[in-house]
Amino acid sequence: MELKDTEVNQPFLKIPKENKWRRLQKRIIKDRYLIFLALPGILYFLVYRYIPMGGIVIAFKDYSAFKGFVDSPWVGMKYFKLLFSEPEVIRVIWNTLQISFLQILFAFPISIVLALMLNELRNQVFKRIVQSIVYLPHFLSWVVVVGITVIFLRNEGMLNNFLVSVFGMEPIGFLTDPHLFKPLIILQVIWKESGWGTIIFLAALAGVNPNLYEAAEMDGAGRWRKIWHITLPAIRSTIVILLILRLGNVMESGFEQIFLMLNPFNMDSGNVLDTFVYFKGIQQANYSFATAVGLFKGLVGLILVVAANRLAKKFGEEGLY
Repeated sequence: MELKDTEVNQPFLKIPKENKWRRLQKRIIKDRYLIFLALPGILYFLVYRYIPMGGIVIAFKDYSAFKGFVDSPWVGMKYFKLLFSEPEVIRVIWNTLQISFLQILFAFPISIVLALMLNELRNQVFKRIVQSIVYLPHFLSWVVVVGITVIFLRNEGMLNNFLVSVFGMEPIGFLTDPHLFKPLIILQVIWKESGWGTIIFLAALAGVNPNLYEAAEMDGAGRWRKIWHITLPAIRSTIVILLILRLGNVMESGFEQIFLMLNPFNMDSGNVLDTFVYFKGIQQANYSFATAVGLFKGLVGLILVVAANRLAKKFGEEGLY
């Protein structure tokens, strides 16, 4: 059947596009339960992360609570210059970087090692018991952890009593020796958080195809070969992402833990940016200086995250974005 010229030349009928607002309404109704589930997290970041960013302006003002945000006079980069001019600030930044990189160097790999060890256990009941034991300290507050540390390591504590009674040694000032402050902080972090970190790596290991292990075993690979060539490559991307996120917090050493461990004897080696801001910015009501320090920390974290992400992509990893 031949088509008439009028039918051939007739333009296609345009289907009217659905209103964008209506499509959004349908999408919201369809995903309403997921939205309700995500709502507490969205509100948390909105209220405690994004809205307070408006207060960054006081880092460039000589802020006074009586004059308010608007009427406080501008001082430009005064507090940022102060941040790098005082010797005490330089020492505090150095303490912060030391503790953060020591945590990355020693505490971060412990979670990977624990995950690999738990993954090699064949008895599932024993594996679950061990896993529960190692991550239970995560649920303890730092007040409890520091309290346990003080009970064990003070001059009249359990460890010193043991050393004096058994070996006849003099009591060791574990809590007052400035050289022992950073090792104690790292050991506390390892004991408290390493078990919890293994959960992420174990979840990544759960997705490894068991056939890969069987094929490697048929090729004569031992346990170490399977770990090196199958297990570690399977969690490599997870390790990279967590490392990038950890670098973003390199200027934060944990206020509560450090604050509770500080005393007049270890203040020089233990005072970090978070506690310095509390002592100088909050206690002395120097809010502009405290905000400048916080902005500086955020910028350093952003630069490190972007640089680490680009470096990861350069080596073939996915990165964060």
